[in-house]
Amino acid sequence: MSESGNVGPGTLLVATPALRDPNFSETVVMLLDADDEGALGVILNRPSAVLVADVLEPWSGVVDRPEVLFRGGPVGLDGALAVGLLRDLEDVPLGWRGVTGRLGILDLDTPIELVEGSLARLRVFAGYAGWGAQQLRDEIAEGSWYVVSGTDADAFVGDTDTLRRDVLRRQPGTLAWHATRPVDPDLN
Repeated sequence: MSESGNVGPGTLLVATPALRDPNFSETVVMLLDADDEGALGVILNRPSAVLVADVLEPWSGVVDRPEVLFRGGPVGLDGALAVGLLRDLEDVPLGWRGVTGRLGILDLDTPIELVEGSLARLRVFAGYAGWGAQQLRDEIAEGSWYVVSGTDADAFVGDTDTLRRDVLRRQPGTLAWHATRPVDPDLN
């Protein structure tokens, strides 16, 4: 998605009230990959009730709180994707694929002893969000997503209930006003 300029790895997609797909209502998605062939990301504010210890026990002592699987999106629900933050860019573990800066994706098949000490943070997502070559551009153009810059901390917030509002609130100009907008302004 390079021609749109501002949509790339690390970018956040914040669902607008116009987005009616229940899979993405009120969500914040961090893009992990985006190019002319499509985009892939994970929903940051949908924790599940499933403990990481119950499905990926070796990683339970490494993941951030809450120590649950997050519902990353409606695609590939039978798989897990780990988003991590390196302690040091000079100490890149086996199984690591950088996304932006110290943020990246970790292959969960990597033996944990090869990773210990290298990660500052880790979160595990069941499933992901994916878009075809033109699909995300079209959704942005129709007003389904606010496209904003992300921070590493966005991927690891403890209180995901306020993430959408917090991300919008820190935006410049009138976009920050949407932080307090009701889901259906007609009911206000």
